[in-house]
Amino acid sequence: MPRESDILTAFTDAIRLDTNTGVRTVSTADFVRLLEGYNWHFSMKQANEWIKAHTTTFRDITPDNSQSRLYRQFNPNGGV
Repeated sequence: MPRESDILTAFTDAIRLDTNTGVRTVSTADFVRLLEGYNWHFSMKQANEWIKAHTTTFRDITPDNSQSRLYRQFNPNGGV
């Protein structure tokens, strides 16, 4: 049975760090893939809605209108 706390765990596991720039990003596709491992079955739209509702430091930087979005962390203190 999936647990609510697993959603945040999957999100934090989906965060990628660019070692050259120090920028943290997360893609909807990675988040959805990791959620599957915790028995959560989100669509891309549901995952995007969760990110928008539950994070304050990530902003959408997707160059197109696709559902597979890319979010960048803008908080220098590293909060979620």
